[in-house]
Amino acid sequence: MAGFEEAVLERVRLAQARLRAAQEADDAIEEAQAVEELEDALRMARDHGVDTGDEGSP
Repeated sequence: MAGFEEAVLERVRLAQARLRAAQEADDAIEEAQAVEELEDALRMARDHGVDTGDEGSP
């Protein structure tokens, strides 16, 4: 299960990085897509009991 948990956490981290980059670039379309990806990654983590800790905050 540790491999799955790490993959989910990495997905959250990547989505957060994508969101920050979109916000810095002032790219509204990319930001909307990044928000969707982050929400999906966080939902997956929650559904499978993966604690995102600080990574759960955008």
